[in-house]
Amino acid sequence: MTNMMTFQVTGTSNKMKSELNAKNHAITIDEPPSMGGTDQGIDPLSNLLASLAGCENVIANLVAKEMKFDLQGIEFDVKGQLDPRGLMGQTDVQPYFNHVSVHAKVKTNETQERINELREKTDARCPVYTTFKAAGIPIEANWEKA
Repeated sequence: MTNMMTFQVTGTSNKMKSELNAKNHAITIDEPPSMGGTDQGIDPLSNLLASLAGCENVIANLVAKEMKFDLQGIEFDVKGQLDPRGLMGQTDVQPYFNHVSVHAKVKTNETQERINELREKTDARCPVYTTFKAAGIPIEANWEKA
C-alpha cells in the first residue's frame, strides 16, 4: 500500500457564497453581483487558476532544489477561457475551460535552457497542472527569464 495524502475542505454555503475551511485556513468563495453573489470572495474558477499558480510554485521550488537551480521567485499570469453558456445550462456547450495558459517570469541567473528544464519537470509533477492535462483541457506553459 502506498502512502496517500488526504486533502479536505469543509464548510457551509448560503446562496452563492461558501465559507470553507482547509486545515487552519478560512476560504471564502463567492460570485460577483452579476452572477447573483455578494463578491465577498474569489469566484470558483479564478480560485482554480490560483491553485494552479500556487501548485506550480511549490513544485518549482522542490524541483529547483533538486536541480541546484537558482530560483529567486516566479511571477505568474494564468488565464483560463470558457464559454459561459455551458455553465448556464446550454447542453451543447462544455461548462469547463476550453484553454488554460500559464505565463511565468522566473527570477533567476540561469539560462533559458535551464528555465525550460525547470518548467518541464515542474509541469510533469504538479498535481493541478497534470489534472488539467488528464481532463483533456488544452494547457500551455511559457516560462521566461524575468
